[in-house]
Amino acid sequence: MQFARNVQFQVKTGKEKELNTLFEKEVLPVLRKQNGFQEEVTLVNPQGAHFISFWDNRKNAETYEKATYPSLLAKLKEYIVGTPQVEMYETASIYARA
Repeated sequence: MQFARNVQFQVKTGKEKELNTLFEKEVLPVLRKQNGFQEEVTLVNPQGAHFISFWDNRKNAETYEKATYPSLLAKLKEYIVGTPQVEMYETASIYARA
């Protein structure tokens, strides 16, 4: 069963582009090296952001959560307000355009 982690947070005003650049240059390369990481979807607007990562199984997602996520979160602190809310889901289905 595939799993998804949804990290939701408020972006500091005017920092959306900088956050996206940091994510692409510093966070995504680390994610790509994690066991079980499959893909990432980021959604950002002036009201907030959702960083949704997909994993091959719960164990690999939880390992990332404990071992790597804290250091990546530290890099994002300059761009976010408060503490992100993290939720994990079983992926029921993924639809692509036919």
